[in-house]
Amino acid sequence: MNKKPAKLTHVAADGAPRMVDVSAKAETLRTARAAGSIRMTRDAFEAIRSHQVKKGDVLSVASVAGIMAAKKTAELIPLCHPLMLDDVHVELTPDPELPGFRVETQVRTTGRTGVEMEAIVAATVALVTVYDMAKSADRSMVIGDISLIEKTGGRSSSHIDG
Repeated sequence: MNKKPAKLTHVAADGAPRMVDVSAKAETLRTARAAGSIRMTRDAFEAIRSHQVKKGDVLSVASVAGIMAAKKTAELIPLCHPLMLDDVHVELTPDPELPGFRVETQVRTTGRTGVEMEAIVAATVALVTVYDMAKSADRSMVIGDISLIEKTGGRSSSHIDG
């Protein structure tokens, strides 16, 4: 079966990178959820949970960093559209089995393009912030499992099973 190659949306006819023109799309409610984790030593995990890290409240700062990152996504990813975000939620939860923390983000906007990148960037920066704030307790922390969980709105909605 000869399948026609998919047209690349971020490449112009002459091969140059381009931002996708979304002006003809309808404005709809669009959401995205992303997740990830950071694994660490049991001692570092307990230091964060008990607020014993010298730099301060690691999880609160990481949550704010994730929110700020979502708002700056278009400045970080070259072909992303700058978006007015209606809501950004970042939740970090302890997971003693790792040991470490899991993050889940949710981003919402009413617009012409989705917020998947904003949700992924929020999750990533929240986890990097945990690392930065707690690296004195454990420099071997591992950030991983960052993925899109769900997107809604636009032409397609999907739930991605991890």
